[in-house]
Amino acid sequence: MIDREKIEQEIRIVAYEIYLKSGCIPNRDLDNWLEAERIVLDKYKEKEEKAISEEKKVKKSKSKSVKKKSSSEKTEVK
Repeated sequence: MIDREKIEQEIRIVAYEIYLKSGCIPNRDLDNWLEAERIVLDKYKEKEEKAISEEKKVKKSKSKSVKKKSSSEKTEVK
């Protein structure tokens, strides 16, 4: 599970970076925060999707190896 405080801190840092890069425009803190939130959450979403994809690949390869074993065991028994 992702640590909520860690994500919030990362959003805070990215929002400040956006503030600096945009020329320190006042009264844009909410816009900067929302943009930073989108950036950070998209990053975590990509990481999660990649982890799920890798997990599926591992399960699939394990399933194939189990099927190969069982089919080779069946041919040996005959």
